[in-house]
Amino acid sequence: MIGEERRRGIVETLRAARGPLSGAALGHACGVSRQVVVQDIALIRRSGTPVVSTSRGYVLLPGNARPTRVFKCHHSVEESLEELDMVVDLGGCVEDVFVNHRAYGIISSRLDVRSRRDAARFMDEIRSGVSRPLMGLTDCYHFHHVSADSQGVLDEVGLALSERGFLAELLPYERGLVEESTDQTPSPGTGYDGREDRQH
Repeated sequence: MIGEERRRGIVETLRAARGPLSGAALGHACGVSRQVVVQDIALIRRSGTPVVSTSRGYVLLPGNARPTRVFKCHHSVEESLEELDMVVDLGGCVEDVFVNHRAYGIISSRLDVRSRRDAARFMDEIRSGVSRPLMGLTDCYHFHHVSADSQGVLDEVGLALSERGFLAELLPYERGLVEESTDQTPSPGTGYDGREDRQH
């Protein structure tokens, strides 16, 4: 099975699934390793297909999913609540957090933070030790998929994060891995509609 066929098969399998599917399960169905599936998912996302990662596996979002943009951020753990509140106050939803680790590659976690209450609950888990922030693995560099009702809201989110000093510059290799929006001029330090691979 060639790559393009395999990726079409992955999308169709996710579309037919009644719940999340793990990388291992998708790899078994396609006859490839989990790592190949991870790379395929990155390419699928870059093509604009809304596949998200959850703690239980991959999920294909409905075709009418809201506009989504990727932001690369850098700040202290203590400033995480301020970052999340800033996004939700402007009408955004922080879908997830992910990092690019030199040794372990892509590590992600679903957040679904839509309100200040969600943000406070998440931070309570961090402070209580129930959860540890992924950003701690990469010197506090991390990425978020943020969705909103319009591209205009995402522009406002990017501007607010930039003015606060929370946005981080994309490295050269990240600009090719985080696909930019075709109808937007990137704000400094932002990337769009895609994911990543390696480091920060």
